[in-house]
Amino acid sequence: MKNKVLAILFMLALLPGVAAAADKADYNVVPLPNSIVAQKGNPFVLNSGTRILYTATDEAMRRNADFLALYIEEATGLRLTVAELVKKAGKNDIVLAVDTKMQGEEAYRLTVDEKGVRIAAANAKGVFYGVQTLRKSLPVGRLEAVEMPAVRIDDAPRFGYRGMMLDCSRHFFSLDFIKRYLDVMAMHNMNVFHWHLTDDQGWRIEIKKYPRLASVGGKRTGTVVGFNSMCDDSTEYSGYYTQEQAREIVDYAAKRYITVIPEIDIPGHMKAALTAYPELGCTGGPYEVGHRWGIYLDVLCLGNEKIYEFCQDVLAELIDVFPAQYIHIGGDETPTKRWEECPKCQALAKKQGLTPKNMQGYFTNRIEKFINSKGRRIIGWDEILEGDINQSATIMSWRGTVNGEKASEAGHDVIMTPTDYCYFDYCQTDKDKAFEPSPRVDGYLPIEKVYSFEPCPDNLSDAAKQHMLGVQANVWTEYITCPSTCEYYILPRMSALSEVQWSTAPKDFEGFKERVTGFTRFYNLYNLNYARHLWPEQIIKPWADN
Repeated sequence: MKNKVLAILFMLALLPGVAAAADKADYNVVPLPNSIVAQKGNPFVLNSGTRILYTATDEAMRRNADFLALYIEEATGLRLTVAELVKKAGKNDIVLAVDTKMQGEEAYRLTVDEKGVRIAAANAKGVFYGVQTLRKSLPVGRLEAVEMPAVRIDDAPRFGYRGMMLDCSRHFFSLDFIKRYLDVMAMHNMNVFHWHLTDDQGWRIEIKKYPRLASVGGKRTGTVVGFNSMCDDSTEYSGYYTQEQAREIVDYAAKRYITVIPEIDIPGHMKAALTAYPELGCTGGPYEVGHRWGIYLDVLCLGNEKIYEFCQDVLAELIDVFPAQYIHIGGDETPTKRWEECPKCQALAKKQGLTPKNMQGYFTNRIEKFINSKGRRIIGWDEILEGDINQSATIMSWRGTVNGEKASEAGHDVIMTPTDYCYFDYCQTDKDKAFEPSPRVDGYLPIEKVYSFEPCPDNLSDAAKQHMLGVQANVWTEYITCPSTCEYYILPRMSALSEVQWSTAPKDFEGFKERVTGFTRFYNLYNLNYARHLWPEQIIKPWADN
């Protein structure tokens, strides 16, 4: 009897018009949309006959449609036709539409019923985020059809600035990996890539007027082994990006609605630049590109007028390559010892009535005036608050949240990136450090804590809250040497951060854990390496019996 039933089912499956049960979509994605309301009616069935139609003739909407077709093929194997909507949509179509009546630059509405799917937004950018939600709702596998329950999703981000930083100075990462990093950001609805390009241990961007910055400053003759030990591998390490390559990254990011903000860290963390041009330092050198991590005493000589010309020349070339509104000028961890000992710096201090502590503020103000003259704005780490800086400077608060809160109350725009919640180079577990590749010994940041972050506390004034632009995680790469390790450290914490950045729903870590567990099907689909502390049964223990 059992064999007869199986035979009948098999024959029915071969008959025209009799379809196998479809896999179902799940709209509980990461980050969680702000409103998901189930609708009455039959589901929409996505299959090989479904078309993707876009209503505007501009390149951005066509690109959104092409992205969606690619995402669907990657997830399900279904290849869909893409076309411009000329008349009316059919009963088996996905429509991407611009609706000028909608409010919010990144808001979108996703509606599904048995007749079709519609993603609408005020512009192509909003449609792109609707595409991401549809994409992430799909099951993964070689499928013949996907059943999409009737639904209405209304969604918009909590913060306009949703960033990730990657330090390419300490360790250099290829263009292919940076594009992969951007793709993962896009999948998490993130829109700012902060590219840390210079530091003591390497200068990684071509500056045509100062070619030695890359050819000399982009090369170190060895790297410390372990956590700032006395061991050095004495192996040359080098690499830098040409301006053409940087433009390629800017273009790739822009197509995914991601802005690239470059960082040139000045006036400290400049050992690589000083090695290339020693006349820019207080002592005149000789200098060596840093082998060790941490803070070096050698910084730009603020009493030397040549350094202002140098900085303006470098920044002018950056501004030409990077169209972002912001240029990040660093400003963190700048010791004053050399300035206190340097005759030129002391002459400047006397002339301007400066103390060693507020000399950096003088420097920052001069640099900001130049950047503003080019129609751009500066971002600096929160140390720049220690000088007399203009209210127009945007503060990136990394030494906890207090500096950011004070800055916002003082009228500065603020991006929250505190070590306690947003330093993704910190270990993800405080127990089994044997499972952490190249662990730091000074940081522990579990995913639960990332998810719990509240960047805009109730005690802030309403005016201060308006200055909270958003949230960013930082990936410093002193101990992150390769792409696989980088992916391990950002995932799944990046998923938790995306909900802090995007969602307005009340925090529910257990609910998030369930959703991110489902979301790992996309980690696996794209062969992303990720930490598995939420899923200890997946951790491979080399000493365990196999």
